Amino acid sequence: MKRLLAIGEALIDCIPEETGKELKNVKGFQPAVGGAPANVCGAFVKLGGEAAMITQLGDDPFGDKIVDEFVACGIGCQYVKRTKEANTSLAFVALKGDGNREFSFYRKPGADMLLRPEDVKEEWFEDAFALHFCSVSLGDFPMKEAHRKAIQYAVKKGALISFDPNLRLQLWADTGKLREAVLEFMPLAHVLKISDEELEFITGCSDIEKALPGLLKGNTRMVIYTKGSDGAECYTAHNKGAAAGKRVKALDTTGAGDGFIGSFLHCLAKDHVTADILEQVTGEKMADYLEFANRFCGISVTKHGAIASYPTMEEMKAGKQ
Repeated sequence: MKRLLAIGEALIDCIPEETGKELKNVKGFQPAVGGAPANVCGAFVKLGGEAAMITQLGDDPFGDKIVDEFVACGIGCQYVKRTKEANTSLAFVALKGDGNREFSFYRKPGADMLLRPEDVKEEWFEDAFALHFCSVSLGDFPMKEAHRKAIQYAVKKGALISFDPNLRLQLWADTGKLREAVLEFMPLAHVLKISDEELEFITGCSDIEKALPGLLKGNTRMVIYTKGSDGAECYTAHNKGAAAGKRVKALDTTGAGDGFIGSFLHCLAKDHVTADILEQVTGEKMADYLEFANRFCGISVTKHGAIASYPTMEEMKAGKQ
């Protein structure tokens, strides 16, 4: 199996020591390694794959913590740069009574935002199965152009491109600029993951099947539509698969969507599905991938944290028996 690369933010999630409260009322936090692209790498590695992160961290203790955890869980950090120009990004998280999250970000700028396109090297993508990215790092700063360069190199080397917008509206002074960035980068991806909470903001349409013609454009060959506990659907131009959700008591939803796409990409990699043959994936096989990713998420949300909550392949197999 070839390896997964992800580009974007790696940061410290400051997780509340108590749940059921708004952020302003939380008394204490514990630092945990996070950032959506890093979480996707973590899910891929937990299932037995190989993954590496392309990002930049501050030359500070929080940056050290991220590198240490990457090494401990097997995420490659050979493409992680360090800088004194800015600190490692922080995200304070509150877990409200319904299990959902409230965020406050400290990255004005964060070190990850300052990664430059010239820092990205073509040879990194020689043995890549896929490159994954999200929208948090597509603002008007150098990391946006680093994404463009990474996508260019990855496509040249035959890698599949995966995009999960993973919208964080509070990071954008003008949410219209966020929508523009997402629409600009969507056609560059072969696989697009979009949630029911994001669909209307991005497309102006709340019906996935009506929105599909606008999503399956450019290089996009597969759209994964997630609906939380209501399950997920997967579409190509000619096929459709679906899997029902499994309702569990959510303790912490941090990183759940990242775990979903990370485990789905692991399924594609295991079956050697490349960009060229995405449209040949049958509806039955899509349903199998979605069911696996749903079970992966179902396990993760019953535990605290993101990467720490992700099950291994052995735990997935044990849970199925």
